[in-house]
Amino acid sequence: MSRYHDLLVSLRQAFPAPVSDPVHDGYVVFSLVKALDRVDALKSQAPILGTPREPDYAAAAEARLRHSGRSLEEVIPELVHCLDGLLIFGHPRSQVNVVAHPSIASIIGVVLPSIYNPNLCTDESGRGFSEAEVRVASMIAQLVGYDPRHSGGLFTFGGTGTLLYGVKIGLEKACPNTLQNGIDPSAVLIASEQSHYACLSIAGWLGMGQSKVLKVRTHEDNSMDVAALEQTMRDAIGQGKRIAAIIATMGTTDAFGVDDLAAIHEVRERLVRELALDYSPHIHADAVIGWAWSVFDDYDFAANPLGFRGRTVRALAAATNRIRHLSLADSFGADFHKTGFAPYISSLFLLKNRDELRLVARQKETMPYLYHSGQYHPGMFSLETSRGAGGVMAALANLLLLGKEGFQTLIGHAVEMEEILRELIISRPELSILNEENYGPVTLFRAYPTGVDTFRVKERERSDPAFVTQLRAHNDLNRRIYDRVHHEALTGQGVAIGFTESYRHSNYGEPIVALKSYVLSPYVDENRMQSIITHVLAAHHAVEAEMAGSAKKGKTTSTGWDSP
Repeated sequence: MSRYHDLLVSLRQAFPAPVSDPVHDGYVVFSLVKALDRVDALKSQAPILGTPREPDYAAAAEARLRHSGRSLEEVIPELVHCLDGLLIFGHPRSQVNVVAHPSIASIIGVVLPSIYNPNLCTDESGRGFSEAEVRVASMIAQLVGYDPRHSGGLFTFGGTGTLLYGVKIGLEKACPNTLQNGIDPSAVLIASEQSHYACLSIAGWLGMGQSKVLKVRTHEDNSMDVAALEQTMRDAIGQGKRIAAIIATMGTTDAFGVDDLAAIHEVRERLVRELALDYSPHIHADAVIGWAWSVFDDYDFAANPLGFRGRTVRALAAATNRIRHLSLADSFGADFHKTGFAPYISSLFLLKNRDELRLVARQKETMPYLYHSGQYHPGMFSLETSRGAGGVMAALANLLLLGKEGFQTLIGHAVEMEEILRELIISRPELSILNEENYGPVTLFRAYPTGVDTFRVKERERSDPAFVTQLRAHNDLNRRIYDRVHHEALTGQGVAIGFTESYRHSNYGEPIVALKSYVLSPYVDENRMQSIITHVLAAHHAVEAEMAGSAKKGKTTSTGWDSP
């Protein structure tokens, strides 16, 4: 036999058998278990896998393809090495950002399509996985109040993808035939000051231009000022602009601010009638985080059957009160890899009226090699031709595994832990909560120099330009505290918390930084929340001592920490 045939016989062993082969199937399972055993050996009580290390990009840039391959047994350790030093987002001592801890079912949901590699472009290649996509879309439509008989959607490449689909369809409604003729220069996008930067990304990538994103001011609770929205819409329409979409943010990334969707919808409806518009500006709800609170739409907060603490019930009810209006949006996005406890990427774009997908559909004649059979062909209107089924199956797995009550329990637990943290923060004179009017799984807070009146200082920081020196000094203090806590976490000690360089800006344009705790792990308990305070206060004490020592040595003339 030729060398080619010898290699082929060997290489076949590196693939799952397409027909039943108990021996080889056992080898596949054994190999997966062997890899997982190596990962398990990296676990400790620390919130990272293995030993702390920085990625060696210089060495990585020297990597080259070898002439001969290696055995699977040699490859597995190299693959597992990529996990060494990785922060474990599901660890109870990891509260960095809105990253889910995937359930076992959702992991299996990703593995199964990975073996057989379906493409959801069409049910010719998707089959039961395509059916699962329709199934998930129907379940979520019913959950939020859409009519599943008329709604429709698809899974896409992340929260930005869901926003892109919403804006693109809105663009076609405001400026017909954009798909064919290109961007109308009159098109604008309206979003709040606290909306995700994806709004700017999408405007740029669609060719509208980032300058066409009109930002509306927000209230102190980080929700859009609806009166300002109305004025922005009136001004834009008066100038001959066409509103491609209004983005309602249902859970901002940093603070969990929730826009008043019902009020936004009312303004849109009233202005369409009053100004006799020949189109209705599309409302897209960026609910990639907040969608999960829809499981509480029919929860009896008075009876509280799950037995949450009083503060938790109040927080859940406050957020649900606005998120229950999701059905008023023309479309929305839901990220299962955020508050749906699934692996990346699992993002659903859902449209209230699926007939609007025709606005972005391509002609079948342009794709002669596709769509010769079957009933479900999302590739005719999707941006992507290649779409894997991992996100769909991960979402379906958790919807089946958890049910509404399971989601209520996990979301409620996350909020309950944050409420415990807030109780601990307000008991400390050095600390203060910034997003106290937001009621989600995230707490933004700041540390202040000893002796500062934390009841008055936040208002001075927000509104008094003469206070800019102190604001910058307080920002510096919090950066230093975060650096210490973060360094401890990466060395296997302490707790990994998050940080934001701009929770929001002061009235005079200065960013206000914040420490951040974002809870999603079901393993977090009250002791872990206490440990945040312990480590932050220890870092606070150390940083103040450093600054005082520097001042004594004459390295700085002023700390700028004067009490307001």
